Amino acid sequence: MTAQLVAYEHLTAVQCLQVEAIEVLPHQLRFAGDIHGALHMLLSRPCPGVKGFALLADDVPVAFLLLKRPPALPAWADEHSATLHALQVDHRAQGKGHGKACLRALPAVAQAAWPEIRGLELSVDASNESAIGLYTRLGWVDSGEAYKGLVGYERRMGLVL
Repeated sequence: MTAQLVAYEHLTAVQCLQVEAIEVLPHQLRFAGDIHGALHMLLSRPCPGVKGFALLADDVPVAFLLLKRPPALPAWADEHSATLHALQVDHRAQGKGHGKACLRALPAVAQAAWPEIRGLELSVDASNESAIGLYTRLGWVDSGEAYKGLVGYERRMGLVL
């Protein structure tokens, strides 16, 4: 199986419809939201500071994520970074390494989109141990800072490019 992270604007019409069908498990909604919210953020008010990417496995979208830069960068992020949001792997494709594939491909696509960035950042719910473990194994570093998020305490993690 081949997997590649592709900018949303480069997807075919059929692939865009397949992205709309991505679903996460109910208990994951509090961490990543749903695909409709992510696509709304991307498409409702197009902005050069928000880009969407789909992970294609054999040309079929199995995961989706958003990256943000100014003017859409969250207040907690460094101005020289891009931030990761709404990483969602379709529940029918979970457990096959697709989340890891997204994260491994992310630095290259982020730098291609915004060559000036120096790092990637994300905010993760402090209780989401599986996500924190995955990010850590792939080189992301916990900043040691926690803050009160919408659901609970959030940890900030970064990856230097």
